[in-house]
Amino acid sequence: MVQKIVQNATGGPCQGLDAVIFDFGGVLAEEGFFEGFKAIAARHGMDAGGLAETAVDVIRRGGYVEGRATETQFWEELRARTGLGESDEALRRELLSRFVPRGFMFTRVDKLRAAGYKVAILSDQTNWLDELDAAHGVFAHFDLVLNSYRLGKTKKDPTLFDDILAALGVAPDRALFIDDFEGHIRRARERGLHTIHYTGRQDFETRLRKFCPGLEA
Repeated sequence: MVQKIVQNATGGPCQGLDAVIFDFGGVLAEEGFFEGFKAIAARHGMDAGGLAETAVDVIRRGGYVEGRATETQFWEELRARTGLGESDEALRRELLSRFVPRGFMFTRVDKLRAAGYKVAILSDQTNWLDELDAAHGVFAHFDLVLNSYRLGKTKKDPTLFDDILAALGVAPDRALFIDDFEGHIRRARERGLHTIHYTGRQDFETRLRKFCPGLEA
């Protein structure tokens, strides 16, 4: 059960908002999943896009991203479908090593939190997110972390946005959601949240300034 957060921002650099919700891979950190599979594909002479597409299919259909399957089962199924011969440890290292936290994003997170805004992570990740937290101290920057692996629900289910709003105790039109996947952005917008589709640092900072003109760079 997630404890509700009751603090509220009054005034501050982001008028009209009470909470900012961040995706992890591709927003708070470099996108390690797809970059990792790109490196694995190159090493095996495989098509990078095809390998990543297969991996996404396995991780979703097999239920690993929702905590319904183990990491071992994920890698075994992926090997069966692709012929990859490396160990679990070698393969996972290629992915996890590429989820490098973006310092400038955590600077924004810390400034928002210091100004009284609720900050949260909403991620379609596996148990890897816990390992990345142990390595980089990610969770300590946030009021709330919701991860599909622990929830049994992904951002493909629009009600997940209702869940995080309820946990944060904020109305949809008082929350800003940032993600690098257009489908998640569309579903969040349909639930009434403000959104920023992350496509790169410069564009993100330009868009964030429109919501938070008083937030120092």
